[in-house]
Amino acid sequence: MKFKKPLLGFAAYSGTGKTTLLIKLLPLLKASGLRVAMIKHAHHDFDIDIPGKDSYELRKAGADQVLVASKYRRARVIETPDNNEPELADLINDLNLDDLDLILVEGFRHLSFPKIELHRPSMLRDLIYPDDKDVIAVVSDESLLIDNLPVFDMNKPDEVVSFIQSWLQAKNQQELG
Repeated sequence: MKFKKPLLGFAAYSGTGKTTLLIKLLPLLKASGLRVAMIKHAHHDFDIDIPGKDSYELRKAGADQVLVASKYRRARVIETPDNNEPELADLINDLNLDDLDLILVEGFRHLSFPKIELHRPSMLRDLIYPDDKDVIAVVSDESLLIDNLPVFDMNKPDEVVSFIQSWLQAKNQQELG
C-alpha cells in the first residue's frame, strides 16, 4: 500500500498494550516536532459522543453525519448503515494530509504496510513476525532474540521514538531519492 504520507502500524493481539504504548509515544513524537495523526480500528460498535449531549441526540435523531466544532477541536461522526468494515485508504483520505508528517495506525494488522509488533510472551501467543513480513521492529516487556529485527523494551518509549524518527527520516529520504 502506498500513501502520500508515511504510515506506521502497531500490531498485536488484543490486550497486549498497543494503546498504552501509543499514549506514551505520542507526546514524545509531538515534542520532537512531528505532526501525527492516529487511526484506530475498533472491532465493536462505539460512540464518541455521550448520551444527552446535543451531538449524540442529533445523530440518534437521524443525522447521517454530525460535525461538532469549536475553536479547540472538531469531530465528525458518520453513520455507516452498510455495516462494512472501513477501508484504511478511505480513512486516510479523510485526514488533512497537508498538516501531517506521520500517520500511526492501531489495527488493520492484516494489511500490508510497515508495522511495529507489540509482544508479551506471558500471553502465550506466537509472534506475528515472521508470518507478517511488514513487521519492522518488535516491542516487548521481556528480552527477546529475533534475527534481522530490532527489539525494544516496552518500558523505554524514548527508544521506540528514536527508532520511529530514524525510520521516518529514511522513508522521507527514499521518497526524495
